[in-house]
Amino acid sequence: MLSPKRVKYRKQHKGRNKGFAARGNTVAFGDFGLVSLEDMWLTARQIEASRIAISRSVKRGGKVWVRAFPHKPVTKKPAEVRMGSGKGNPELWVAVVKPGQVIFEINGVTKEQAAEAFRLAGHKLPMKTKFLVRE
Repeated sequence: MLSPKRVKYRKQHKGRNKGFAARGNTVAFGDFGLVSLEDMWLTARQIEASRIAISRSVKRGGKVWVRAFPHKPVTKKPAEVRMGSGKGNPELWVAVVKPGQVIFEINGVTKEQAAEAFRLAGHKLPMKTKFLVRE
């Protein structure tokens, strides 16, 4: 699963996720892309499940780029712990995704194959997505 090799600080604030993607909002590497239409946190597990769905759908043909990387640690406290006593320990890593951000790209396959692969990958994600073709 994806996670950073090392980080400067173990714990981060939640932050606010508003606005549209200013970067990473065009298909840059492949011919087809999967774009998010909502803002959400994508967990490393969701990204990996989508990537596997894409590679299985195209029978490991073509090249796939994962444009979302989970940089943000999410902390959780153990079950049945009282309020207070500080912040919990990092449990998972998430990628902060805004509307318009390209999550996956692919090339070396036909448009129909790419559309089907991204349809299957979209079912693994907790947000609405859109299929995009490079101009």
